[in-house]
Amino acid sequence: MAARNLGNVLVLGLGKTGFAVCDYLVSLGTSRVSSITVYGGAASTATKKTAELEAQGIRVVVGTDTVEGSYDLAISSPGISEFCDFFCSAKAHCAQIIGEPEFAFRESPAHWIGITGTNGKTTTTMLTCTLLQQAGMAAQAVGNIGTLSISKVSARQTDEWFVAELSSFQLAGTSTMHPRVAVLLNITPDHLAWHTTFKNYRDAKERIFANLGTGDLAIASADDNLASIVQCLAARKIRTCIVDVTADPQTPNAAFVHNNMLVVRLDGTEYKLISVDELSIKGEHNIQNALASAATALELGVSATCVAQTLASFSPLEHRIEPVGQLNGVTFVNDSKATNTDAVIKALTAFAPKRIVLMVGGHDKGTDLEDFCQAVLASCKAVVCFGEAGKRFQSELAAAAAATAAQSCTQLEIVRAQHLADALDCACELAVPKDTVLLSPACSSFDEFSGYEERGRVFKQLVAAKMQERSV
Repeated sequence: MAARNLGNVLVLGLGKTGFAVCDYLVSLGTSRVSSITVYGGAASTATKKTAELEAQGIRVVVGTDTVEGSYDLAISSPGISEFCDFFCSAKAHCAQIIGEPEFAFRESPAHWIGITGTNGKTTTTMLTCTLLQQAGMAAQAVGNIGTLSISKVSARQTDEWFVAELSSFQLAGTSTMHPRVAVLLNITPDHLAWHTTFKNYRDAKERIFANLGTGDLAIASADDNLASIVQCLAARKIRTCIVDVTADPQTPNAAFVHNNMLVVRLDGTEYKLISVDELSIKGEHNIQNALASAATALELGVSATCVAQTLASFSPLEHRIEPVGQLNGVTFVNDSKATNTDAVIKALTAFAPKRIVLMVGGHDKGTDLEDFCQAVLASCKAVVCFGEAGKRFQSELAAAAAATAAQSCTQLEIVRAQHLADALDCACELAVPKDTVLLSPACSSFDEFSGYEERGRVFKQLVAAKMQERSV
């Protein structure tokens, strides 16, 4: 694949992905690339960076969604929905249109691991990469995790594994991508504005398995909403490892918990690893993540001893059920990455029930809150609703609490706050020693912050300031 001439190439988007793709295309020289054209979209403008691209011989078009010309290949940035006018205009003028991870795979197709899911993919990607590295294997985490795959292709070592976190946006732009191991952790409604329907979102996630062969391994959770996908894999005779945190699936390839131990079975051979209690990453979803990572590593030849040791030492990632301090006997936890309700429901399993003061809110995605409310009622003693979504969350939680009041002897305290800082103040007033104040917002952060990372770091700064006040 890598030796073919790419011809006239169109790049869509002037963000991080577009610039990285341009850098790589320029490095190939004219022997493989006839011309490079970049369209930035209707909202784009000329900048110092676009001038630098033009100085390299790249044609840059800004301020329009209407693509003109004829191209052999288009490479699109993940923020551009395949259903928007910009994408459709480009598609009409190109022989084929793909995403950046697909392009990186075509340029360097060996030794890929693909990991996706609505939640948990970053932790699973980092843990899998760590497992391989601790075994002495060359590996790096790429993709949606923040390091673009194409930026690492040129300097890639022989036999180096790309452990790729793949978003639904990125998978939608794949056609030939063929990981040696492909992991699908879960699917719950998310990013529907980009995909337009849940079916399109689900279909994009399922594409991670599209090109697997009989010598590869698919890893999928035992969730009911993945049952039809697992059935399709079975019909294709793809080796499939079922991940189940509640019971042994009784399949030749499985990863499960038995007698509180993490166990992986591959082609009938069982590997007993560590106990659930030895994991530093907490919650049922992190048990699932650990099992998926362990199965991947064992499949690729890492010893069970090395897997067990690495699982025990792996620490929580920033913004993912990350302990950030204690004050007056109260533990504070940053789970800012929980930008949808399913992530919050999973996070709640990491803590003692009725000892959680939950902080939720931000930019409202408008998702259904029924299951979320029931999980909060079962697990939390209090909830602080803040930000743009605060009013709706407060209203729905209050209605759910009222509907179950007759069956429950405990009360859920629900309060409203304007911003994150106000919400933390309220949470501190509601918490008592041995409680956990958990920032797990169930929303994106764009009403107040640039992203979940900024929100999480501000939360940590606010907690640190309170701890400092206490120590003075």
